[in-house]
Amino acid sequence: MAELESTVINTNVKQKDPSTALVIAVTTRAIFSLEEEHKLYLEKGKEEYTRHQQANQDKPLPPGTAFAFIQAVQYVNKKILESNPAERDLFDILVLSNNSPESGVRIINSAKHYGLEISKFCFVSDEDSTQYLKSHGVKLFLSADRTDVCNALQRGVSAALVFQQEVQAPSTPLRVAFDGDAVLFSDETDQIFQEQGLEGAVQYERAMEAVPIGEGPLKAFAMHLGKMRKKFGQGECPIRTYLVTARSGRDMGVRAIKTLREWGLPIDEAFFMDGAPKGPILAQIQPHIFFDDGLHNIQGAQNVGVPSAWVP
Repeated sequence: MAELESTVINTNVKQKDPSTALVIAVTTRAIFSLEEEHKLYLEKGKEEYTRHQQANQDKPLPPGTAFAFIQAVQYVNKKILESNPAERDLFDILVLSNNSPESGVRIINSAKHYGLEISKFCFVSDEDSTQYLKSHGVKLFLSADRTDVCNALQRGVSAALVFQQEVQAPSTPLRVAFDGDAVLFSDETDQIFQEQGLEGAVQYERAMEAVPIGEGPLKAFAMHLGKMRKKFGQGECPIRTYLVTARSGRDMGVRAIKTLREWGLPIDEAFFMDGAPKGPILAQIQPHIFFDDGLHNIQGAQNVGVPSAWVP
């Protein structure tokens, strides 16, 4: 039997309406660096971990991989409210944690220390905390636990696995980079590539050029981002989005562009890499987060200091 969720409302932050907000849920290990504490939990158990967190509850945790992303999201909210103080279509951040409320005090204090605009802290002792995502209206879930991410995707929630790394992305504007196939788009062309090779995939794309590609696991999140971008003029928008795909622009780019146009999804810049490494272009873009389904691309991004999230 699932145990009840304990939710702490952050009264220092204006509460958002989940029916209109773009709700992003992050786990504690995605937003803060908790590798030493996690090792303690695995080696010494929950009680020792809880004692450690309580003893250090006033010591702020170091920033984690998703930290700069959350800061940039906060900046977008600020800009939206400056142009329209009554706007309700904002980012809403909640922390979803397997910590007990007793050990969660350090998490709350760390968020306050950095001035993070997190509206709710949800402490769930049940093994599968992702069962609460839809009840909170979550549109994107970032976790450092692969099982969590897979469970969220199976529940129909856009989700990605965050790898711990030191991140030094500039805070503004918010920059989000997406891979194409199996991230923004479905993996239909990837499957053809696996079965028939590159020539088969190219022929398939040419034959299907007028037919939009199917939806990928992060399409819904990208569409909501696009909706928020439309609130601003081109020169003043605090959100920039990028498509960085292994597709060849000459042979497989047209269908991708037509699909984005059909969806009404605005993308600021698109890079068709034709199988070349993505690291150098990502180093130039410096996104706050890069989503890809290929672990080699995630590694390439990490090698140039770009915060990355794997979509399994």
